[in-house]
Amino acid sequence: MADYNPDEEALRRYLIDKVGIHTDTLQIKKFSGGYSNLTYLLTINDEKKLVLRRPPVGANVKSGHDMGREFRILSTLHPAGLQVPAPIHYCNAPGVIGDDFYIMEYVQGTILRAGLPEKLIPDAETMAGVFGTFTDQFVQLHGFDYAGAGLSGLGNPDNYPQRQIEGWTRRYESARTGEVRSVEKLILWLNDHIPAPAGASLIHNDFKYDNLVFDTKTWQVRAILDWEMSTIGDPLMDLGSSLGYWVTQNDPDWLRAVMPGPTLWDGNPGREGFMHHYALASGRDPGDGVVYFAYGLLKLAVIAQQIYARWQAGVTADPKFAGLGKVVQGCGTMALQAIDRKRIDNLF
Repeated sequence: MADYNPDEEALRRYLIDKVGIHTDTLQIKKFSGGYSNLTYLLTINDEKKLVLRRPPVGANVKSGHDMGREFRILSTLHPAGLQVPAPIHYCNAPGVIGDDFYIMEYVQGTILRAGLPEKLIPDAETMAGVFGTFTDQFVQLHGFDYAGAGLSGLGNPDNYPQRQIEGWTRRYESARTGEVRSVEKLILWLNDHIPAPAGASLIHNDFKYDNLVFDTKTWQVRAILDWEMSTIGDPLMDLGSSLGYWVTQNDPDWLRAVMPGPTLWDGNPGREGFMHHYALASGRDPGDGVVYFAYGLLKLAVIAQQIYARWQAGVTADPKFAGLGKVVQGCGTMALQAIDRKRIDNLF
């Protein structure tokens, strides 16, 4: 099955009738980045731009693709002053474009991701500053007064590390398409080394460079995107999720090939440097970081496996999904190296 593209005429009529946006012409363009929820740029009357998000085709993990929940989160965070796109409209009528969706403002800026044109990649000195901004923004997010904003019911932080490790273990078993020994060994180790809870905060659960929109001139953060997995939970587990994405120049060629990204650019520290910057700014102690890094890699392996299983089943046709089996294997291998060496950098 090919990936779904919304019906332009059906959506145009909906914008007029239900959202109250005068729409003579509508152009829809799918954003190419990302592996989960589908995101589209809507250009209305050749000038006004908005963004539409909907679940991926064939997804059977509805809790991870709840458009209504994500819309409610943005509706709380935006007026509270957090840098998120302004939410505009939520639709729970699947007959319009095939599933529920929501519309938010389009935030102009630069998103740092693999494949960015050379002229847009910051030099080493600028990138070092961008890294500092990225990490400080992460710390500020974890210090957000979620209770004062009315988000205490967003998630259950009690015993969060154990529930997460057990939950991602179950998700992996549900999405298996074959045997990956490295991930199976990682799961056994993590279930035997569950860390003690380190407090509760608003956590993003997918905080990485390509989920931030930067002002191209000042390199300040203009918007934090993709709140689908956010909850109230353990901030050090959230750090682990981000460490799982942090590929470095000292990592092996095969990992840099399957997981390219801005963390490889000059000016970024290694994973330990990222972790230490976070620890100093937040006052939280992740120790040697191994258990959190391993957890982040398990999450990444499971998410990649879930998408890879959909691709193997033929419910999504995007060719970039074909290589996710290597990502699953690579995550398990990296985690086992970190566990064996008791560190998160220089693993080979």
